[in-house]
Amino acid sequence: MTNVTSIPQDVTTANDSEHLPWNGLIILALAGFICALTETIPAGLLIEIGNGLKITESLAGQLVTAYALGSLLAAIPLTIATQGWRRKPLLLLCILGFLIFNTITAVSTNYILTLIARFLAGITAGVLWGITAGYARLMVTDALKGKAMAVAMVGTPLALAFGVPLGTYFGSFMGWRFVFILMSLMTLILIFWSIWKLPNFPGQSSEKRLSIVKVWLTPKVRPILLIVLAWVLSHNILYTYIAPYLYQFGLSNQLDIILLTFGAMALISIWIVGLLIDKMLRRLVLLSLSGFGLASLVLGLSLDIAIVIYISVAIWGLTFGGAATLLQTAIANVSGNGSNVAQSMLVTTWNLGIGMGSFVGALLMETIGVLSFPRTIALLLLLAFLIAWSGIEKTQISKN
Repeated sequence: MTNVTSIPQDVTTANDSEHLPWNGLIILALAGFICALTETIPAGLLIEIGNGLKITESLAGQLVTAYALGSLLAAIPLTIATQGWRRKPLLLLCILGFLIFNTITAVSTNYILTLIARFLAGITAGVLWGITAGYARLMVTDALKGKAMAVAMVGTPLALAFGVPLGTYFGSFMGWRFVFILMSLMTLILIFWSIWKLPNFPGQSSEKRLSIVKVWLTPKVRPILLIVLAWVLSHNILYTYIAPYLYQFGLSNQLDIILLTFGAMALISIWIVGLLIDKMLRRLVLLSLSGFGLASLVLGLSLDIAIVIYISVAIWGLTFGGAATLLQTAIANVSGNGSNVAQSMLVTTWNLGIGMGSFVGALLMETIGVLSFPRTIALLLLLAFLIAWSGIEKTQISKN
């Protein structure tokens, strides 16, 4: 949690009650929803975007790459540079960034300009993800920090489960530009709501700030980052190439239903994590890793039985949906005054895992075949489990 030496009288302090500050947390969740939707929606509209900009689908796909690159490059340096900024103006600046860059994307007819807008949107996302967890924790007492983060993080699984399919659906008959205009309108409403209801907190005082080197050397930060990398890499190997994997079992025509199953279970996971995270964070990490590992082993049996694949995907969603909340809470608990910098490291590592997932998945698919995915994933998850089991003691990953 960010510490300050003094709080001006015009600054809202943390909620001292045992109730969650729903307005503030929902604003954070919606900011995350718009952020995740901005990142992923082009993947479902590549053909429409390619036709609209008169480019190939592969070039249209680089709009996703540009966004991820901006987020990867910006998260750490800009989070460090803005440690002293007051939280509300900084978050509002991030939300305003999405309004501007999504609007440019919606009206641009030039590919290079669109690519630049996507890169800048990614930079905005890098800053937003770097401050969201700390912002949520500032709003509540120690006993509610985990629950607050679970609410603040719910926007991402909502975007993946419902936002992207709906955006793809609307884009298919109303045009991809309409989808980006719609996101801009949502963002504009969120800006006014934030000005009205979002609590404000000062940034971190200079004497409390830690350098990136000190945060990196903080005990247990590196093990958690390794867990993040292994976990996200495992997920993205399968998620990115789920279509060719399902094709092997004649289920490619059920891709939408299978992804909906994953998304629904991911939402249930967020709810479970929100209930239990403040009491059993470490055990939830271990259970999630082992559950995902078990599901991948079952998938590795290559059973041509649809119900088995559906159950495995459901377990996968149930064990991955709360991953971001669990890992962000874990790293916040061990990093102390370096929490914001540590969060930016987590964001960078998470994006690195996404990029590596697509690369490693493609490599495996072209050399060994998609049926090698489950075994590779199981090995990565075993590594993450061992790190969590032996490298992170209960008293250090959780305050309970």
